[in-house]
Amino acid sequence: MTIKAILADDEQNLTDYLKQRLSQMWPELEVVASAANGPEALRLIDDHAPEVVFLDIKMPGLTGLEVAGRIDPKTHVVFVTAYDQYAVDAFDRQAVDYLLKPVTDDRLQRAISRLREKLIKKESPQDVAAILASIAKVLPTTKSSYLRWIRASVGELTKQIAVDDVLYFQAQDKYVSVYTKEGGKESESLIRTPLSELIEQLEPDRFWQIHRSTVVNVERIAGTTRDVMGRTTVKLKDSKAELQVSRAYSHLFKQM
Repeated sequence: MTIKAILADDEQNLTDYLKQRLSQMWPELEVVASAANGPEALRLIDDHAPEVVFLDIKMPGLTGLEVAGRIDPKTHVVFVTAYDQYAVDAFDRQAVDYLLKPVTDDRLQRAISRLREKLIKKESPQDVAAILASIAKVLPTTKSSYLRWIRASVGELTKQIAVDDVLYFQAQDKYVSVYTKEGGKESESLIRTPLSELIEQLEPDRFWQIHRSTVVNVERIAGTTRDVMGRTTVKLKDSKAELQVSRAYSHLFKQM
Protein backbone atom coordinates (compact mmCIF):
# COMPACT_ATOMS: atom_id res chain seq x y z
CA MET A 1 0.00 0.00 0.00
CA THR A 2 1.36 3.40 -1.00
CA ILE A 3 1.43 6.03 1.75
CA LYS A 4 1.24 9.68 0.73
CA ALA A 5 3.39 12.33 2.39
CA ILE A 6 3.98 16.07 2.10
CA LEU A 7 7.18 17.88 3.09
CA ALA A 8 6.99 21.48 4.29
CA ASP A 9 10.22 23.40 4.89
CA ASP A 10 11.59 26.69 3.57
CA GLU A 11 15.07 25.19 3.25
CA GLN A 12 15.12 23.57 -0.19
CA ASN A 13 18.30 21.64 0.56
CA LEU A 14 16.66 19.91 3.50
CA THR A 15 13.52 19.15 1.50
CA ASP A 16 15.61 17.58 -1.26
CA TYR A 17 17.62 15.58 1.29
CA LEU A 18 14.51 14.27 3.08
CA LYS A 19 12.84 13.32 -0.18
CA GLN A 20 15.92 11.40 -1.32
CA ARG A 21 16.48 9.61 2.00
CA LEU A 22 12.79 8.75 2.42
CA SER A 23 12.72 7.15 -1.03
CA GLN A 24 15.59 4.91 0.04
CA MET A 25 14.52 4.17 3.61
CA TRP A 26 10.74 3.95 3.11
CA PRO A 27 9.95 2.82 -0.46
CA GLU A 28 6.21 2.53 0.25
CA LEU A 29 6.07 6.26 1.03
CA GLU A 30 5.38 8.62 -1.86
CA VAL A 31 6.21 12.31 -1.39
CA VAL A 32 3.37 13.80 -3.44
CA ALA A 33 4.29 17.46 -2.92
CA SER A 34 6.51 19.87 -1.01
CA ALA A 35 5.83 23.36 0.37
CA ALA A 36 8.08 26.27 1.25
CA ASN A 37 5.70 28.05 3.65
CA GLY A 38 2.76 27.45 5.97
CA PRO A 39 -0.13 28.58 3.75
CA GLU A 40 1.20 26.56 0.83
CA ALA A 41 1.45 23.52 3.11
CA LEU A 42 -2.21 23.91 4.12
CA ARG A 43 -3.29 24.12 0.49
CA LEU A 44 -1.30 21.04 -0.53
CA ILE A 45 -2.57 19.05 2.45
CA ASP A 46 -6.12 20.01 1.43
CA ASP A 47 -5.43 18.91 -2.16
CA HIS A 48 -3.71 15.59 -1.46
CA ALA A 49 -5.03 14.42 1.95
CA PRO A 50 -1.72 12.72 2.90
CA GLU A 51 -1.36 10.21 5.70
CA VAL A 52 1.91 11.82 6.86
CA VAL A 53 3.29 15.37 6.83
CA PHE A 54 6.76 16.56 7.77
CA LEU A 55 6.47 20.14 9.07
CA ASP A 56 9.28 22.57 9.75
CA ILE A 57 8.51 24.41 12.98
CA LYS A 58 9.73 27.78 11.74
CA MET A 59 8.19 28.56 8.33
CA PRO A 60 7.05 31.81 6.68
CA GLY A 61 3.37 32.64 6.96
CA LEU A 62 2.39 29.96 9.46
CA THR A 63 4.58 27.91 11.78
CA GLY A 64 4.57 24.14 11.73
CA LEU A 65 2.59 24.19 14.98
CA GLU A 66 -0.06 26.45 13.44
CA VAL A 67 -0.35 24.25 10.36
CA ALA A 68 -0.63 21.11 12.50
CA GLY A 69 -3.45 22.73 14.47
CA ARG A 70 -5.47 23.34 11.31
CA ILE A 71 -5.23 20.04 9.47
CA ASP A 72 -7.24 16.85 9.79
CA PRO A 73 -6.38 15.34 13.21
CA LYS A 74 -6.12 11.91 11.54
CA THR A 75 -2.95 13.03 9.76
CA HIS A 76 0.32 11.87 11.30
CA VAL A 77 2.75 14.74 11.84
CA VAL A 78 6.54 14.75 12.15
CA PHE A 79 7.99 18.10 13.21
CA VAL A 80 11.38 19.23 11.93
CA THR A 81 13.13 21.61 14.30
CA ALA A 82 16.41 23.42 14.81
CA TYR A 83 15.51 24.48 18.35
CA ASP A 84 17.61 23.73 21.42
CA GLN A 85 17.44 20.91 23.94
CA TYR A 86 14.65 22.53 25.99
CA ALA A 87 12.29 22.30 23.04
CA VAL A 88 13.46 18.78 22.20
CA ASP A 89 12.71 17.71 25.78
CA ALA A 90 9.17 19.03 25.33
CA PHE A 91 8.72 16.91 22.21
CA ASP A 92 10.05 13.87 24.05
CA ARG A 93 7.71 14.38 27.03
CA GLN A 94 4.72 14.54 24.69
CA ALA A 95 5.94 11.52 22.67
CA VAL A 96 5.78 13.61 19.50
CA ASP A 97 7.66 12.53 16.41
CA TYR A 98 10.32 15.06 15.49
CA LEU A 99 13.56 15.41 13.53
CA LEU A 100 16.32 17.64 14.83
CA LYS A 101 18.30 19.62 12.24
CA PRO A 102 20.69 18.58 10.81
CA VAL A 103 18.68 15.42 10.19
CA THR A 104 20.61 12.17 10.55
CA ASP A 105 19.78 8.79 9.01
CA ASP A 106 19.57 7.21 12.46
CA ARG A 107 16.99 9.70 13.73
CA LEU A 108 15.02 9.53 10.47
CA GLN A 109 14.94 5.73 10.64
CA ARG A 110 13.54 5.84 14.17
CA ALA A 111 10.80 8.25 13.09
CA ILE A 112 9.97 6.01 10.11
CA SER A 113 9.78 2.92 12.32
CA ARG A 114 7.32 4.62 14.71
CA LEU A 115 5.16 5.89 11.85
CA ARG A 116 5.09 2.50 10.15
CA GLU A 117 3.95 0.85 13.37
CA LYS A 118 1.19 3.41 13.92
CA LEU A 119 -0.05 3.08 10.34
CA ILE A 120 0.00 -0.74 10.43
CA LYS A 121 -1.95 -0.73 13.70
CA LYS A 122 -4.18 2.05 12.37
CA GLU A 123 -3.48 4.11 15.49
CA SER A 124 -4.92 7.62 15.58
CA PRO A 125 -2.55 10.51 16.26
CA GLN A 126 -2.62 11.98 19.75
CA ASP A 127 -4.76 14.92 20.85
CA VAL A 128 -2.90 17.53 18.80
CA ALA A 129 -4.43 20.63 20.44
CA ALA A 130 -3.20 19.77 23.94
CA ILE A 131 0.21 18.71 22.66
CA LEU A 132 0.76 21.85 20.60
CA ALA A 133 -0.25 24.10 23.49
CA SER A 134 2.28 22.39 25.74
CA ILE A 135 5.11 22.55 23.22
CA ALA A 136 4.42 26.17 22.26
CA LYS A 137 5.11 27.26 25.83
CA VAL A 138 8.80 26.39 25.58
CA LEU A 139 9.50 27.45 22.00
CA PRO A 140 11.06 30.86 21.32
CA THR A 141 8.50 33.31 20.02
CA THR A 142 8.82 36.31 17.78
CA LYS A 143 6.27 39.09 17.54
CA SER A 144 4.63 39.27 14.15
CA SER A 145 3.29 42.43 12.61
CA TYR A 146 -0.07 41.31 11.30
CA LEU A 147 -2.04 43.25 8.73
CA ARG A 148 -4.26 45.98 10.21
CA TRP A 149 -5.44 47.85 7.10
CA ILE A 150 -6.20 46.83 3.53
CA ARG A 151 -6.25 49.06 0.45
CA ALA A 152 -9.10 47.80 -1.72
CA SER A 153 -10.98 49.00 -4.80
CA VAL A 154 -14.67 49.61 -5.27
CA GLY A 155 -15.09 50.62 -8.90
CA GLU A 156 -12.73 53.57 -9.41
CA LEU A 157 -12.57 54.32 -5.69
CA THR A 158 -9.68 53.05 -3.55
CA LYS A 159 -10.40 52.89 0.16
CA GLN A 160 -8.78 51.82 3.40
CA ILE A 161 -10.48 48.92 5.17
CA ALA A 162 -9.73 47.96 8.76
CA VAL A 163 -9.01 44.24 8.98
CA ASP A 164 -11.24 44.13 12.08
CA ASP A 165 -14.20 45.05 9.86
CA VAL A 166 -13.72 42.18 7.39
CA LEU A 167 -16.35 39.43 7.38
CA TYR A 168 -14.47 37.14 5.03
CA PHE A 169 -12.15 36.99 2.03
CA GLN A 170 -12.92 34.96 -1.08
CA ALA A 171 -10.68 34.31 -4.08
CA GLN A 172 -12.34 35.22 -7.40
CA ASP A 173 -10.26 34.54 -10.53
CA LYS A 174 -7.41 37.11 -10.53
CA TYR A 175 -8.77 39.02 -7.53
CA VAL A 176 -9.69 38.47 -3.90
CA SER A 177 -13.03 39.86 -2.78
CA VAL A 178 -13.11 41.53 0.64
CA TYR A 179 -16.55 41.46 2.25
CA THR A 180 -17.45 43.96 4.98
CA LYS A 181 -20.62 45.33 6.58
CA GLU A 182 -21.10 49.07 6.12
CA GLY A 183 -24.19 51.10 6.99
CA GLY A 184 -26.25 47.97 7.49
CA LYS A 185 -25.34 46.61 4.06
CA GLU A 186 -22.79 44.03 2.98
CA SER A 187 -20.10 45.54 0.77
CA GLU A 188 -17.63 43.89 -1.62
CA SER A 189 -14.22 45.36 -2.46
CA LEU A 190 -11.40 43.91 -4.53
CA ILE A 191 -7.68 43.44 -3.94
CA ARG A 192 -5.06 41.93 -6.24
CA THR A 193 -3.05 40.18 -3.51
CA PRO A 194 -3.33 36.37 -3.96
CA LEU A 195 -5.14 34.64 -1.12
CA SER A 196 -2.04 32.55 -0.32
CA GLU A 197 -0.01 35.74 0.29
CA LEU A 198 -2.82 37.42 2.20
CA ILE A 199 -3.07 34.53 4.67
CA GLU A 200 0.57 35.03 5.63
CA GLN A 201 -0.26 38.58 6.78
CA LEU A 202 -3.39 37.75 8.81
CA GLU A 203 -3.47 36.80 12.48
CA PRO A 204 -4.01 33.00 12.40
CA ASP A 205 -6.10 32.86 15.58
CA ARG A 206 -8.59 35.36 14.14
CA PHE A 207 -8.72 34.41 10.46
CA TRP A 208 -9.30 30.79 9.53
CA GLN A 209 -8.97 29.32 6.10
CA ILE A 210 -12.07 27.13 5.67
CA HIS A 211 -11.72 26.39 1.96
CA ARG A 212 -8.95 26.81 -0.58
CA SER A 213 -10.75 29.99 -1.77
CA THR A 214 -12.17 31.31 1.52
CA VAL A 215 -10.80 32.84 4.73
CA VAL A 216 -13.27 33.90 7.43
CA ASN A 217 -13.05 36.26 10.41
CA VAL A 218 -13.73 33.91 13.36
CA GLU A 219 -15.24 36.74 15.41
CA ARG A 220 -17.95 37.13 12.74
CA ILE A 221 -19.08 33.49 12.82
CA ALA A 222 -22.61 33.00 14.18
CA GLY A 223 -22.61 29.23 13.90
CA THR A 224 -22.46 26.26 11.55
CA THR A 225 -24.83 23.74 10.01
CA ARG A 226 -24.15 20.24 8.71
CA ASP A 227 -26.19 18.57 5.98
CA VAL A 228 -27.03 14.87 5.58
CA MET A 229 -23.83 14.37 3.57
CA GLY A 230 -21.74 15.70 6.46
CA ARG A 231 -20.82 18.94 4.69
CA THR A 232 -20.35 21.94 6.97
CA THR A 233 -21.60 25.45 6.20
CA VAL A 234 -20.59 28.57 8.13
CA LYS A 235 -23.22 31.23 8.87
CA LEU A 236 -22.07 34.75 9.72
CA LYS A 237 -23.42 37.43 12.04
CA ASP A 238 -25.20 40.27 10.20
CA SER A 239 -24.70 38.57 6.82
CA LYS A 240 -26.73 36.35 4.54
CA ALA A 241 -23.59 34.65 3.27
CA GLU A 242 -23.29 30.90 3.75
CA LEU A 243 -19.71 29.71 3.35
CA GLN A 244 -18.86 26.14 2.49
CA VAL A 245 -16.18 24.38 4.55
CA SER A 246 -13.99 21.89 2.70
CA ARG A 247 -13.35 18.48 4.21
CA ALA A 248 -9.77 19.36 5.19
CA TYR A 249 -10.96 22.15 7.49
CA SER A 250 -14.19 20.69 8.88
CA HIS A 251 -12.45 19.60 12.10
CA LEU A 252 -12.08 23.29 13.07
CA PHE A 253 -15.82 23.38 13.78
CA LYS A 254 -16.34 20.11 15.64
CA GLN A 255 -16.97 21.99 18.89
CA MET A 256 -19.59 24.28 17.32
